[in-house]
Amino acid sequence: MGLFDKLAGWLGLKKKEVHVLCLGLDNSGKTTIINKLKPSNAQTQDIVPTIGFSIEKFKTSSLSFTVFDMSGQGKYRDLWEHYYKEAQAIIFVIDSSDTLRMVVAKEELDTLLNHPDIKHRRLPILFFANKMDLRDAVSSVKVSQLLSLENIKDKPWHICASDALKGEGLQEGVDWLQDQITQSDASNEDMRDK
Repeated sequence: MGLFDKLAGWLGLKKKEVHVLCLGLDNSGKTTIINKLKPSNAQTQDIVPTIGFSIEKFKTSSLSFTVFDMSGQGKYRDLWEHYYKEAQAIIFVIDSSDTLRMVVAKEELDTLLNHPDIKHRRLPILFFANKMDLRDAVSSVKVSQLLSLENIKDKPWHICASDALKGEGLQEGVDWLQDQITQSDASNEDMRDK
């Protein structure tokens, strides 16, 4: 990276493009979360279930995110693995009020973590324990326990309690993800400079 590119990055003139997969079971709130992360003038009023996948973009202070919002319906989950190689980060959304399907979410997460295109990569994973506004919602700590997140030792991960409808908890998660990607870039830059 040249001096002008670094300077542009520091000044916020040039944003690094990051490919993120947004995964989770159907009806967990993936599309609503991605919609809330877009600028208010670009947000959609009516959210419908994603069929297959959709591609959305949003920007933070230093990054430009391209998010692949993947359908969580059972018949579409096999499509997820076709996008693993390109992913630089993963957002995994859990409906914290749907404790009956938490086992299915854990199975999908385990399948993801053991996939050859993911297993040996140090991808940051952001978990949103979504729908915290619902009466049956369990805490993000409980979601973490149910998914056995403490067993993820080789990837940076973070869990945020969120209410996608109000946008609560989303900025905290995106800030964490941005920090992880920026740190990863800085350490990769240091390795190249040596």
